[in-house]
Order: sequence, then structure tokens, then C-alpha cells
Amino acid sequence: MKLAIIALATLFGSLVVGCSNTPRSDENAQQMSPQADVAGGTLEGTRDDGMLVFKGIRYAQPPVGENRWRAPQPLASWQGIKDAKAFGNDCMQKPFPGDAAPLGETPAEDCLFLNVWAPDDSNGSTPVMVWIHGGGLVNGGSSPPTYSGHEFAQNGVIFVSFNYRLGRFGFFAHPALTAADEGPLGNYGLLDQIAALEWIQKNIAAFGGDPQNITLVGESAGGRSVNALMQTPLADGLFQRAVVMSGGGRSLMLARELDKAQNGQPSAEQIGVNFASQQGINGTDKQALSELRALSAEEVLDGYNLASMFSPQKGPPTFSGVIVDGEVVRGQAETMLKAGDFARIPVMVGTTSQDLGMVPYANKQALFDSFGDAKEEAIEAYDPNGTRSFEEVAVSVGQDRGMQEPARFIAQRVTEEGEPAYIYRFGYVATSRKNGRGAAHASEIPFFFNTADIKYPNATEQDLAAANRAFSYLLSFVKDGNPNSPALPEWSPYNDNDKNIMLFTQDAESEQVTDPWAARLDAVQQAIESQ
Repeated sequence: MKLAIIALATLFGSLVVGCSNTPRSDENAQQMSPQADVAGGTLEGTRDDGMLVFKGIRYAQPPVGENRWRAPQPLASWQGIKDAKAFGNDCMQKPFPGDAAPLGETPAEDCLFLNVWAPDDSNGSTPVMVWIHGGGLVNGGSSPPTYSGHEFAQNGVIFVSFNYRLGRFGFFAHPALTAADEGPLGNYGLLDQIAALEWIQKNIAAFGGDPQNITLVGESAGGRSVNALMQTPLADGLFQRAVVMSGGGRSLMLARELDKAQNGQPSAEQIGVNFASQQGINGTDKQALSELRALSAEEVLDGYNLASMFSPQKGPPTFSGVIVDGEVVRGQAETMLKAGDFARIPVMVGTTSQDLGMVPYANKQALFDSFGDAKEEAIEAYDPNGTRSFEEVAVSVGQDRGMQEPARFIAQRVTEEGEPAYIYRFGYVATSRKNGRGAAHASEIPFFFNTADIKYPNATEQDLAAANRAFSYLLSFVKDGNPNSPALPEWSPYNDNDKNIMLFTQDAESEQVTDPWAARLDAVQQAIESQ
């Protein structure tokens, strides 16, 4: 371990001393600043409640100017000690009201920073959890208080979070970029994630972490990113376990083809041309690329955010999302899973009980007709007595197609390839948010992070108990790939014959049962696989 402690207030000035577990008074502890020697130079962080915290660590050059729409570029070394005591800017975006995790920092294009929370007594064998935030690939960051790594570090795990480029900064193609031949195309946000993982692999030992014991965890777009990273050779060996929280597995955030239209959808390059044209930039040569890179960050952003994604679109699309570039992303997530083209590692995968999903049908008849040969099974599973409203059925079918069945599909494929997959459905709703409809998308995060008291200042004892339970399972999985611990109900790997699932219930309990929605998901799967 390369951590050293500097006594800032001593007769000898900046005296470096070794790590120590000897208790110190609060006054003395406040005078201590931890340091870490990483590739490139020395970082200085803070000590907080027995933890060592480093924030705002650059893991790549600022992705601005000529580095806009290029793979992240390596940092140069620096002299002296670099301050790592505050978050860096979150990535450029337009925040929106109602975000489940409001940003703590001002968005900017210069945003490739990561953060580390480490136990004070890390010794080189400490397990590591790496967090990828969600936000539809257009919003989110590492600074929200509910994403704090405090609880993990307090319980023997090094926690790392990072920012990655979003929106058109992170996912953009244009013929001029293709012609420039500057490296991998389109998925710059995913390349950022890989660069962050590479930095962690090289440097986590400086914080006492084990580079061969890394668990990658992501929610929503972060979960979709985990799927992508499990499926690209560029991330081989950079993590040993994965957690996919509401990250789909089939059609969530379908990847567009780089240079050709598909199923009536324009190519990613055409979408880039659409955007450039709106900005008065025409052509596909070096001059067009120069003009695109000369746009201000606000002009590239052009007001696009997660709210825009779900609003009626006017004119041709101008944001591509994930792109099949042939190098970072080699195919759709579902296709890669079916082919067995993914990392063979233990996986935890799950959803919330009222997760995302939409269906484009006008009535129950049309909705059930969409199941094709599985129509009768769908009617029996969703509306056997014909008494549920169309809205109720549509919500159930929507989330099953978007999240519930794809999560099970991941568990099935991981299991078939010989690795354990632990599947869950999180149904607890905070006391102050109870609505009778179930746990909303992204609402599980403060429970699995044990930050419910931060998210809900008036959290009840039951809320805290629910958080402690979910956190304990995740903590155990991060440590050794098995979520079980003696104090909790047993959680067995998924078995397709049993269709077992761990339910986190409204009474703050957890129970492994045969999935009560199994018939619903069977109907969805039959419909998908018969197409």
C-alpha cells in the first residue's frame, strides 16, 4: 500500500509518516491529509470518519478542443502534490426537475474525473466496487450525495465512482469523424468508462485495493453500460464481477448502426449530419469537423436531456445513443448474450417492482395481439378475468418487456454459461413515498448504497432496516461474488427450473421465492423468441 499520511501541522512542515491504525484525537485527525502515489504523480485527499477520501481525480485529459469526439487521451505526469479534496465538474448536460439524484457540481465539458473512498486500513487486498451512474446516457454524474461511497468504505470495500461523457459529447458519429480516422468511433462515453477502469486497474493498489477483485455496478444507463462492458474485448480482465440494476438486456437503448439505416431508423452518421445541419455546418470534410469542434459546449448540448428523450420529437433525430461501431460495441446486447459473447463472471441482476417500460398500443386487444402465438398465455398471465384496465395491463406489460424479462434473460444466459447469477426484484418504497404502485425506477439505489437517510431526511427505522438489508447483500457480493451472509435469508443462484428470485418486500424483509410473475415473463419471452 502506498498511502502515506502527512502531518500538516508539525515543527518539520510536511513530514511524511506511514499509515497507522493508532487512534488519534479529533484535533490531530483534522491535521492529517492522506496521500496516494499514482501513475503520474501524488494526490492529496482528506480523512473522513476513519476513511480516506480522494475526489476530482483526473483519469484522462480534458475532452475539449481537438480531444472532443476522440478516445480519452492519457494524462501527462505532474510535479508536486495535486489536490484531490473536491469533486470535479460533472459532465456537460442540462439537469432536469425531478431527477432522482440531483447533481452536486456544475456540468462542464471538462469532466473526466473519478473519486475514491478507501478504508483507512486497506492493505492491498481490499475488494473494490466501481459505480457507473445512470441517466439515459444524457444526464447524471458521480457527485450526488446518495452515491457516496462512505458506507462501503466503512465496511471494508474501496468504492470508486466516475464521470463519463454524455449526450452528443459521449455518443456521436459523423462522416467527417469517420474520414479523420482518429481512433474508435462513436461511443466516447463507453471509451471513458474503459479508460476509468484501466486507471483503476493500474492505480487502485495505491489506495490499498486489489486490482483482481473489482466489481462493476451500474443502474439504468449505467446497467446498460455494464452489459456493454461485459461484451467488449476492450474491457477484458478489468473487472471480475458485475451488477446490472434495471439495465435491460434486450431492447433497452438499442444501438444504432454507424453508417447504415436499419429497420427504418437512420444511421448514427446520418443523425450526426442532422445535428450539424441544424448548426449551419454542412459537408463531411476536415473543415466540417473543425467547425463542429469549434461549437461551444452549449451549442453541442442544444438543450437535450432525459426529459427531451421522452418528449414528442420535432424534426429528424439528433442524438444517436449507443452505436454499433464494430470495436467497442460489436452488436446488440441481446444478440451478444444469445451468442454467449460476454465475460464469464458472476452477476447480480435485478429490477424495481414498478420499473420503466412503454407499449405503443391503443387498447388491450392490440396489446395482446402483439404477443403473436403467445397471445393466450399473455391474456391468462395478465388479465385472466378480463377485469383489469388497459392502463394497468399496459404498465405491467411495458415494464416486463423493458426490464423484468430482460433481467431474467441475463440471469438465464449467465447461468447457461456456467456462472452464478443472482436475480432480485426490489419492491420496498420509502415510508414518505408510499404510493401503492411499487418501487419506481432508480429508487433502489439509496437502499443498496445504504444512503436512505441522505435521500430521505425523515427516514424511518423501517426505511433504514430495508436499506441495511439490501446493502448487506450487495456488500457481500462485492467482497467475494456471493451475496449471502449468516444473518440474512439465503439467496441462491438463479435456476431456470425453479425460476427463483429474491424479493425485497414492503415490510423491509427479503425472501427467495418462485417468481410470482413467472407466467408473465414466460409469455413475454415466448413472444420475443417466436418473432
